[in-house]
Parts: sequence; structure tokens; C-alpha cells
Amino acid sequence: MDTLSYKTVSANRKTVDKQWVLVDAEGETLGRMASKVAKMLRGKHKPNFTPHVDCGDNVIVINAEKVDMTGNKWEDKVYLRYTGYPGGQRSRSAMEVLAKHPERIVEKAVKGMLPKNKLGAELFRNLKVVVGSEHNHEAQKPTVINLKEFK
Repeated sequence: MDTLSYKTVSANRKTVDKQWVLVDAEGETLGRMASKVAKMLRGKHKPNFTPHVDCGDNVIVINAEKVDMTGNKWEDKVYLRYTGYPGGQRSRSAMEVLAKHPERIVEKAVKGMLPKNKLGAELFRNLKVVVGSEHNHEAQKPTVINLKEFK
């Protein structure tokens, strides 16, 4: 018996199998959906997961404006940003962000669940969030994923 056959295989950029995945956000709770999307972007659902390599899938999220939040989060949740000037902290509630840029709610939730380094920035580029059910990535033939069955 060859004992050397039990080596751990580490994925790299050439050996990774990246897929295109379509996720429908309609009726999904924001945080639960974002954690599953972040897991797909990271590649943690694959058997050849390697922590320091982008081995996740490209994810398209449609119907971003129809995402749901529990409790009073639509009024109470605050998104902060800073202009760079003294006294330049600006805040918006989730309802205000939804009215102007609904895709940013999903993007911000997913980005917060990715690593805070160069790899996280690279993984975030694999996320496409679309308002409405039409997207311009039909040529990639994305497979539809039901988040209720995704672990």
C-alpha cells in the first residue's frame, strides 16, 4: 500500500473549477441570504476549499429590492459613511438606501461577511447584484440555486 497517496491536495488558480450561480433574493431574510452567498463566493461548500485561494463561484443575485429584514430593521438599521472632512459622518436608514440604491443593501451585507484583505476584495468582484429579475450574464449560463436547500 502506497502511503504517499494520502497527501492533502491544495487548490490553486489553475485547478479551481469556478461556476456561475444565480440566486433569487425575493422573500429571503437579508443576513441569512448574505451568509450563504458569502459561503458560495468563498468556496467553502466545495471539497477542495483552500483558505488562501479564490476557489468560490461567481454569484448573481437578482431581485435585490425584494429582500426582507426582520423586526424594525427597515427603520432602525443605520448605514454610516464618512466624507473625510471634520463633521462629515453621514447616515441613512435601510429604507432610504432601499429607495435610492437597493442593490447596496445586499452588497454591504455580503461584503461584511468576506475576509478583510486582498482576497476578500478579489472575492467581492465575483458578486453581481441586480435590481429586478433581468441580468446581463445569460451567456455564462448560470445554474439556479435554491437557498432553502443550500447548507
